[in-house]
Amino acid sequence: MILATDLDGTFLGGDEAGRKLLYDTIRSMPEATLIFVTGRGLESILPLLDDPGIPDPQYIIADVGATVVDGGTMEAVAAIQDPIEARWPGDDVVRRKLAHFTTLNYQNVPQERRCSYLIGPEGIPEGFEELVDNELDCDVLLSAGQYLDVLPRGVSKGTTLLDLLAHTGMDRERVVVAGDTLNDMSLFECDLKGIVVGEAESELCERVAALGSHGFLATAAGGGGIMEGLAHHGMLPEEPRRERTRPGGNGDRPADSRDRQLVMVYHRLPFDEVRRSGKYERRPPKSPNGIIPTLLGFFGQGQKGLWVAWAKRASRDPDEWEDRIPINENLEAAPIALTAADVSLFYEAFSKEAFWPIIFSFPDKVRFNAEHWEHYLEINRLFAERTAEVAEEGALVWVHDYNLWMVPHYLRALRPDVKIAFFHHTAFPSSDIFNIIPWRDQIVGSLLQCDYVGFHIPRYVENFVDVVRTHAPMEVLQRVPCTPRFLSFGCALGIDEMTREIRVGDRSVRLGAHPVGINLKAIDDILQKPNIRAMIDKIREEIGDRTSILSIERLDYVKGPLEKLHAFERLLEDHPDLHGKVVLLTVCTPPAPGMKIYRSIRERVDQAVGRINGRFSRIDWTPVRYFYRSLPYEQVIAHYAVSEVAWITPLRDGLNMVAKEYVAANRSYDGSGTLVLSEFAGAAAELHGALLTNPYDPEQMAADLYSALTMPEAERRERLETMYDIVDANNIDYWSYEFLAAVDGRL
Repeated sequence: MILATDLDGTFLGGDEAGRKLLYDTIRSMPEATLIFVTGRGLESILPLLDDPGIPDPQYIIADVGATVVDGGTMEAVAAIQDPIEARWPGDDVVRRKLAHFTTLNYQNVPQERRCSYLIGPEGIPEGFEELVDNELDCDVLLSAGQYLDVLPRGVSKGTTLLDLLAHTGMDRERVVVAGDTLNDMSLFECDLKGIVVGEAESELCERVAALGSHGFLATAAGGGGIMEGLAHHGMLPEEPRRERTRPGGNGDRPADSRDRQLVMVYHRLPFDEVRRSGKYERRPPKSPNGIIPTLLGFFGQGQKGLWVAWAKRASRDPDEWEDRIPINENLEAAPIALTAADVSLFYEAFSKEAFWPIIFSFPDKVRFNAEHWEHYLEINRLFAERTAEVAEEGALVWVHDYNLWMVPHYLRALRPDVKIAFFHHTAFPSSDIFNIIPWRDQIVGSLLQCDYVGFHIPRYVENFVDVVRTHAPMEVLQRVPCTPRFLSFGCALGIDEMTREIRVGDRSVRLGAHPVGINLKAIDDILQKPNIRAMIDKIREEIGDRTSILSIERLDYVKGPLEKLHAFERLLEDHPDLHGKVVLLTVCTPPAPGMKIYRSIRERVDQAVGRINGRFSRIDWTPVRYFYRSLPYEQVIAHYAVSEVAWITPLRDGLNMVAKEYVAANRSYDGSGTLVLSEFAGAAAELHGALLTNPYDPEQMAADLYSALTMPEAERRERLETMYDIVDANNIDYWSYEFLAAVDGRL
């Protein structure tokens, strides 16, 4: 297929769903050629080429046919453009000749080899066309009843397209043209297959209809109309691949994945344990989102399996723990007894003090201890041995997160028959940071024992690939484009291509980017509860007519709570007009008990909040409302719904589920909230429509927050709707479907 399409109102027109389907379809067809044919000047098209959501054209015909360039190099197709240039008298000559037509308004826009005018209510001045024809030896083109283009003789969108097809040898039978205004009529006069999109100019519709069967009048506008026309002309594959195909329902899986056992290996059990009267009571997770509820969602619709995790007990004695714990009809837990001292050293001390700072690129906070590393290896070996014991022949073993980096090393030796997948729920750092770890070779060697390694976003995949390059000779077997799902440019974590498979020695390992989704239905159900509606009304009443800025995060230096407070202080300094009109509601969830590394950060946050409120508070207004506690999940959802701005600005974050939950809750309740998101959060590469900010720059943070507070409502709603479509399409069900399909080689 060769699609030669007008831009405004055509390729860039219609609703988001239609455009996305068109763009994804073009990307899924390797043989497709895309040609932009537009009245715009080339300079005004360049920003489109930086938009990761728009497919790249192979050629661009601009200036109503007077400019033609290669879309990759941006160099002129000289064999076509040079003769056009030779027939053009020059801008200055044309403007001087036409200067006495005072009812014409010259359009001072970027353009080459043409002059454009806006005509007044009097219409085309008498003698204008004759002068252009006889004295300038040029043509006149009228568009939309008000735009006049003076062009070199014989130049139009259609003639330049035909010259390009002849010059490149492209097959005319494969060409489809698309447009929406009379400016595009010359394309339809080329005896090529044509599409007039919905909501086009009526005169264009009439004239194309009169041409006969080559022209198709679509009903949908823009991209949706082009898709209709491509189907009509038989230009689509039988099953056009969509970038994000929604699964049929909760727990939907590739058909053959249910036939094998799925073994989850995660450090925590899928429930909370509380010891009362010498017995352990089990409670379900408090939130429907997060790692544990997400992983529990895999065991539905016939998928059976086991969950390997630690259970805190008085000793490692096998008598201290049950061999199997039933979770539901499809799932049992196979616990590993660890003492409180084991957990404290393995997780709270070593993992959080040695690996956590490296993962999030804070090497100055690292504390390495060789004895702790030996204990870490011992715990990973226990996980691998327990997994090897319970896994059936050919089972899929899915290991989770950096705490268990060494499990694949031990497990592959014990059970070479199982398939091993690994997923990182955190960020993954660049090679120069990761390689600070003294045991980096052992960790990389362990991960290379996996069949599949997953990350949230492409940047982390490439960071891992770079780390592997420093470990051993490596061959890249496959690379894929990151767009349109992920941002490539304009985002600190954006990249344009991602590695999908590598070979090291005699092993090949497949890689992928799979940002975790959320449970939108659970959020919608909460918002429908009468008590939550009453809670929302109460929160709104307490805030009054002030704008609510919501910040909710775990207390962690990685989340940047101090940087955020400094930026808010800067905002109040720079904009006294906001005093009394905004409230920053900041909720800091305490870290797990025993985390010594976080003690000083709380003291500094307390001091910053006190300083800001001391400087700016009035009798009727406290600028920062600070809560150092964990809010019930339903209360969090209520705050999402009522807050006009979510200010989510971690210094680093693997993904950030809070951003997605805010988008889902606010759109479902009000639909006008704004998300200000750190460009160093993984979700920034996925959530097109977020207002991205640099959390290391307090001035930019303050400026971006001010932009969010003053953004027009129409733009707020459009941005939120764009993000909601992404969160909805890539929900918790899709994530589980996509990951297992990728592990099985189906994606």
